[in-house]
Amino acid sequence: MMYDQTRARQPSGQAAGPAGRRSPSSEPLLPSDEQDKIVQRLRHALNTFADAPLEALQEAESAYDEAIAQLANALAERRRLLHAGWQDQNPDAQSDELRALRQYREITQRLLHI
Repeated sequence: MMYDQTRARQPSGQAAGPAGRRSPSSEPLLPSDEQDKIVQRLRHALNTFADAPLEALQEAESAYDEAIAQLANALAERRRLLHAGWQDQNPDAQSDELRALRQYREITQRLLHI
């Protein structure tokens, strides 16, 4: 299989595959319900700041720590899945390797733009 330079130059945010399916790496890193819980905690911290500033700061810090931990776990799982997808493949199956390379690029670019 030949290296497809045109596809490799596609912007990382572009939908991939037939019918505009998104690649797994373009999915949100955290499920929306987990994101909502963290946002709710931050809102609560903001709303209680006037009455209890120290407690509000501690709650915001705790929400931040939770977001970091969940993000680290999600990134580790994404890496594990990507690695498993190309590690044990036939060396001549470059399409799987190219797909994994694009997903690594996309997720890394997303991280750099946080």
